[in-house]
Amino acid sequence: MILQHGDSAFPSGGFAFSWGLETLKADGVVTDAAGVRTFLDVQLARRWASSDRYFLHRGCAAAGDIPALAALDDEAESITLANEMRQGARRAGRTLLRAHLELETPGVAAYHAAVRDGRALGHLPVAQAVAWTGTGMTPQEAETVSAYALATGIAQAAVRLSLVGPMEAQRFLTRVRGDIAVLVAEPVPDRPHAFAPAAEIAVMRHEEGGPRLFAN
Repeated sequence: MILQHGDSAFPSGGFAFSWGLETLKADGVVTDAAGVRTFLDVQLARRWASSDRYFLHRGCAAAGDIPALAALDDEAESITLANEMRQGARRAGRTLLRAHLELETPGVAAYHAAVRDGRALGHLPVAQAVAWTGTGMTPQEAETVSAYALATGIAQAAVRLSLVGPMEAQRFLTRVRGDIAVLVAEPVPDRPHAFAPAAEIAVMRHEEGGPRLFAN
């Protein structure tokens, strides 16, 4: 079950995002495998672990409580500075919900209806919480899958941007598994926060850019 939902082939919508990597490459800031690894480390430790994980963990506890989930969505929206990141999180969350609606995952229909009707925003970590709780995952399992999905998405973006080759991307993912295990074992933060300024500025500049491969 975890293997299925953590698979990069699962239709979660994340393949469309680079999290600022596309602009950082264009600016000459990230030019090689070492730069990609640093970017991945920052995204995991300074954004996912301190922000996405917070919303995912609390979403698992609130699954089935639509007002509580909507409040988490609003909080996620309020602390995400870059417009493309807000739009991307909502887009990916709704894509994930539609997939689980088709799979008839328990608990998804009510939250999907709230998102469809505008009563909730459907931010990705909240949608992950609802969907993966419905599959029977524990919160820790859901956190592990979420972190690995982010790492896979960044690795795939780096390949598509010709920053690394497919085997180098796989070496990243092999090494990052231990990092994810350490992050998931740490206490969940009491409040969400993120500090990845280079990536956030890159995403904001990406909004005004010309032709591009990724949505952020």
